[in-house]
Amino acid sequence: MLTFSRINRNIRSIRRYRDILGILIKYGFGHVIEQLNINYYLELGRRIVTLGSAPKEIERLTQPVRLRLALEELGPTFIKFGQILSTRPDVIPREYADEFGKLQDTVPSGPLPEILAQLERELGYPAHELFAEFSPIPIAAASIAQVHRGRLHSGEEVVIKIRRPGIEKVVETDLDILMGLAYLIEKHIATEEIYDPIGIVKEFRRTLHREMDFSREGHTIDRFAANFADDPTVHIPRVYWDYTGETILAMELVEGIKITDLPRLLEAGLDLQTIARNGANAILKQVLIHGFFHGDPHPGNIFILEGNRVCFLDFGMVGRIDENLKFQLVDLLMAILQRDVEKVITLLLYSGDLTDEIDTRNLRRDLSEFIDDYYEIPLNEINAGRMLTEFIEILSCYRIKFPSDLMLLAKALVTIEGIGRQLDPEFNMISHLKPFMETLLSDRVTPASISREMVRTVQAYGALAKNFPRDLKEFINRVNRNKFKIDLEHRGLDRLITDLDKSSNRLSFSLLIAALIVGSSLIMQTEKGPLLLGFPVLGFLGYSIAGFLGLWLAIAILRSGRL
Repeated sequence: MLTFSRINRNIRSIRRYRDILGILIKYGFGHVIEQLNINYYLELGRRIVTLGSAPKEIERLTQPVRLRLALEELGPTFIKFGQILSTRPDVIPREYADEFGKLQDTVPSGPLPEILAQLERELGYPAHELFAEFSPIPIAAASIAQVHRGRLHSGEEVVIKIRRPGIEKVVETDLDILMGLAYLIEKHIATEEIYDPIGIVKEFRRTLHREMDFSREGHTIDRFAANFADDPTVHIPRVYWDYTGETILAMELVEGIKITDLPRLLEAGLDLQTIARNGANAILKQVLIHGFFHGDPHPGNIFILEGNRVCFLDFGMVGRIDENLKFQLVDLLMAILQRDVEKVITLLLYSGDLTDEIDTRNLRRDLSEFIDDYYEIPLNEINAGRMLTEFIEILSCYRIKFPSDLMLLAKALVTIEGIGRQLDPEFNMISHLKPFMETLLSDRVTPASISREMVRTVQAYGALAKNFPRDLKEFINRVNRNKFKIDLEHRGLDRLITDLDKSSNRLSFSLLIAALIVGSSLIMQTEKGPLLLGFPVLGFLGYSIAGFLGLWLAIAILRSGRL
């Protein structure tokens, strides 16, 4: 595991650390920093931050709002981190997830000379040679990249997404700091509010690295285009690979209408009900057929083209659903729609999402109440987004962790259903979902599907039987060589040891001061040695040192906030 001392050795900028901690203190999180014992671990020989109180106007805000404002001020890495956490109400409290969903990733555009230099470094030629036209004014600017409009020499209109120069160094520094803070949170803060902080940061690091590589996004777009090549209701922008690299992405310029701009859609003669149907079918195909879906289908990422065609944009965030998870999801939805609580519990147990610590009796009760709320409602009147959100909230209360892609899917489905209801008040996601679920269920009982499942099962058991003698032999050899080890992990003792160390140091300091006072008093009584105003100089010196050390100790205790 990555240790905090190793991060400290490799950290690029201690000034950035100070800035981050200063902002957290500004927004009222000084008590958390004190719990993490930052200064002790950095071992700088001095305090890198001075703990204080937040301004009165900030103290009046709720804690989730203050943390969201802090993330916005901390910059691109932390904004992205908050946006990712907003999709994970299973690992952070719901009120924080909802607040992080408001994080804005819009910043002023970067200096044009630096942007053009980045483009030339990636593609090998200056912009005026690569493009017949290149607009110096970006049409969009975010913390990681900005987007310019251009035209190729062949005449095609394009948009060019360019990564901000130097952003990778900022991101790497912030990721190291995040990992260090996550390590300290897991080590020192015993709380159920934050679930697996180190695992969350590791997943975020992987996601952000993928998102910053624009060639990966280009391949993602090509994969979506191949999946919908025969679907006339969906359009995926073309990628121009001669003008694309790790830091540059050139795509077809799509002139469409934002999916929630209802007046313009009606003015263009488009059918809102058809658009709602096409959008829902497109998302459900991505999830239940392709197993590869757009992870952020908010209204700004969906345009409508002529013929009621749906065009998806911005493929930086995508989710994946494998065959097993797909069938588990379908079975779970069917069990909920059939109001079968026992089947829901059984499916959760089978998937391994429930542990021995979970109170299954109360979970069964809460799920029964949840299903009873929908018992008398016809299927065509059920709000699938609200139902899914309530179901996730129940499971989150019992600390049942979900795959990150499943949480991304839940958010995508809720977003699409909300858009569908804006377009068509009679829109119902269940009616669109049901045919896909029925098709999947029927495909599972076909001879070909059963044969594939039997082959996979036989292969799995064959591999187990093949490896069992070797694994058993290795186990016995380890026992015979006294190499068999059981790792035990203690939690919370490190903080106790640190506190005891501080207490013993203060006690030793106090004894030293007392000894100086007693010794100086004895010297005063002897009246020997150099005298000052009739008193021994060594006595005066001892009293002065004792007074200075006593004042220093008092200030240290007051600054720690622990009298």
